[in-house]
Amino acid sequence: MMFEEAFQAKVDDPGSFVIPISVGGSELLKGMTDLGASINMMPLALYEKLGLVGLEPTRKKLMLADRTSRVPHGKIKDIPILLDGIVVPTDFVVLNIEEKSNDVARWQVLLASDSDVSINSTFASRYVRTPLPRFKMAENSIPKEAAFQIINDELMLDGNPRLNLASFVTTWMEPECDKLMMASINKNYVDMDEYPVTTELQNRCVNIIAHLFNAPLGDSEAAVGVGTVGSSEAIMLAGLAFKRKWQNKRKEEGKPYDKPNIVTGANVQVCWEKFARYFEVELKEVKLREGYYVMDPEKAVEMVDENTICVAAILGSTLNGEFENVKLLNDLLVKKNQETGWDTPIHVDAASGGFIAPFIYPELEWDFRLPLVKSINVSGHKYGLVYAGVGWVIWRNKVDLPEELIFHINYLGSDQPTFTLNFSKGSSQIIAQYYQLIRLGYEGYRNVMENCRENMIVLKEGLEKTGRFNIVSKEDGVPLVAFSLNDNSRHNEFEISDMLRRFGWIVPAYTMPPDAQHVTVLRVVIREDFSRTLAERLVLDIQKVLHELDTLPSRINSKIAASVGENVDNGTLVTKHSDIEATRKIATYWRKYVLEKKKTNGVC
Repeated sequence: MMFEEAFQAKVDDPGSFVIPISVGGSELLKGMTDLGASINMMPLALYEKLGLVGLEPTRKKLMLADRTSRVPHGKIKDIPILLDGIVVPTDFVVLNIEEKSNDVARWQVLLASDSDVSINSTFASRYVRTPLPRFKMAENSIPKEAAFQIINDELMLDGNPRLNLASFVTTWMEPECDKLMMASINKNYVDMDEYPVTTELQNRCVNIIAHLFNAPLGDSEAAVGVGTVGSSEAIMLAGLAFKRKWQNKRKEEGKPYDKPNIVTGANVQVCWEKFARYFEVELKEVKLREGYYVMDPEKAVEMVDENTICVAAILGSTLNGEFENVKLLNDLLVKKNQETGWDTPIHVDAASGGFIAPFIYPELEWDFRLPLVKSINVSGHKYGLVYAGVGWVIWRNKVDLPEELIFHINYLGSDQPTFTLNFSKGSSQIIAQYYQLIRLGYEGYRNVMENCRENMIVLKEGLEKTGRFNIVSKEDGVPLVAFSLNDNSRHNEFEISDMLRRFGWIVPAYTMPPDAQHVTVLRVVIREDFSRTLAERLVLDIQKVLHELDTLPSRINSKIAASVGENVDNGTLVTKHSDIEATRKIATYWRKYVLEKKKTNGVC
């Protein structure tokens, strides 16, 4: 197409403008004002003045420019508008508006349900340019795009989950499993009558795990167990079962039943302390010692008395990944029970090691092959390879779970037995656990665990080659590397942990429990998604940190020295301590320093 005359120059967008129009024979000089709105609006006064009819109800809610919300009186359709000789059928939303000189500026409207049309640029909108209340609910709504962007921007400041080497919890799953989880995110796990297939999948998981732990089940016998939100809830349920069985037996014998206790190592996870405090059970802890960071079975059995409801052994210590000797504990306890006439059982906290030992240490006897092991808990969200939110507790036999602890409800449609501390929870993690069990099978889990162990050895050997570290963890156990500095007189493990964060790594530093609290370690947990490449990269970054620390003065030691020594009148330090005393004081100082720092920066 050819033009002889040039186009007129395009004018700038005037923003708001008016066009004279006619409605029902009445001329309006302020009609069709472009306010950037996604709807046509008519004041109620004008609607009444024109004598229009056919006002229909509407459920629309309007958000005005001043962020107030208004509900229209209704809507009218196909009103003939005469515009420069052309009749245009137009729909209007009718709203009661006070006519003032600033109406054009004040009554700009956007439709809350159609905000994607009204906001051309999320970052240019007023919703991300003005502050929102953080601890109180806002008076008005904001568009979905703005809400998403505000939250997404803050979450960017979180650490990278895959570089969080402090956590045992799974941080990666296959996309196919992610889809299954999202498809089931709105299913309530507790509603067994409504979601019978989900309940069936949970029962299959319980039986698969029970057989994995060598439960003594007959050919057609169902396993006894339940899915939980994690090992903490599983331990609470197992502990309650032990307490109730012990109380029932003591009542039958006419003996006091008000002072139950549990024997554990000082290396237990905090959930055991919670159980003891919440359910009024004395926690008797076997102290650790330098070089031996798990519960000593002989000392544990010595602490057992007639009020002991169980001895808790850990298959995979949180501190150094080491497996406790459950076989020796069982043998010693069998002998003591025979001598005393007691029947003290064992619970195995296999939160970390329960999905490791059956695949790479199949000959290790720690599970229901030992007669005194009555219950086992395991975390599906650790080496069960499922995202956070699922654990399991399995009992040896039905008799080990007192019937009075099981509740029966029928208000969800049918009789449903339940033995959990909570009620409603999502089904996604249960479905994800079943996916992993059938997707990987024995072969797949063995391959994953062997790969984790190999990467652990790569990291361990890389740290040993630096000549700067003492490896505290064992090769047999949970695939992790716990290590401490050979010489922490100038700089310590807490400084290494802090400086590694600059490279994105989250590597915790902590002191051991009593009586090894003078020992400070760093710990790296090897998960499925921690590759050999990442292991080698971490060693290089640790070497960079060490090199930088070597060039820095010992900035904290003067403060530590002040806390270690004592002042005399002239202000000089005269008191000297042994190496172990000085190390303990340094560890105490750093523990206090880190806690204060956490309070300051809000990290927990």
